[in-house]
This record gives sequence, structure tokens and C-alpha cells, in this order.
Amino acid sequence: MNVYYKIEHLRFHNESLFLTIDGIEKEFAVKNLSSVLANASEAERLNYEISPTGYGIHWTLLDEDLSIDGLLGVLHKPEFARLSG
Repeated sequence: MNVYYKIEHLRFHNESLFLTIDGIEKEFAVKNLSSVLANASEAERLNYEISPTGYGIHWTLLDEDLSIDGLLGVLHKPEFARLSG
């Protein structure tokens, strides 16, 4: 199993999501991430699971997911195979 990120210390304060990614605390404005999370109750926000690989976070009660790559703005470009002939 590939581990993409080490995710720790997820917490909400005011209108921000704080998350430690690979040892560095990051702050994200909740309203810019997800209208579902922005309108969720504290109990709903606190019921989450971090994927074992660190790839993303899932809020079970909300059926909401965030990828860490998306939070960090990592873009994945498709790789095209060369056609011979």
C-alpha cells in the first residue's frame, strides 16, 4: 500500500479547517472547500475518517470527501501512450 501523505490533527475553528499534512499545519477556508462542510453541524464535521494511505478524508454522515491533492492544488496530467505506425 502506497502512503501518499501523513495526515494528523484535523480540527475546525471558526470558519477554517486546520490539518497537519506531513508535519506542516495548513489552514483552509471551509466555504472554499465544500458547501456541505460549510453548512454541517459540529457533530457532522467531527465524524470523519482519514484514508489509511493519507489520500483523502471522508465524512460518513455527510457523504462528503476531500482529497489531499485537491486541498494542496496538486494537478495530475494524463499520460498519453505513443501510437506506433
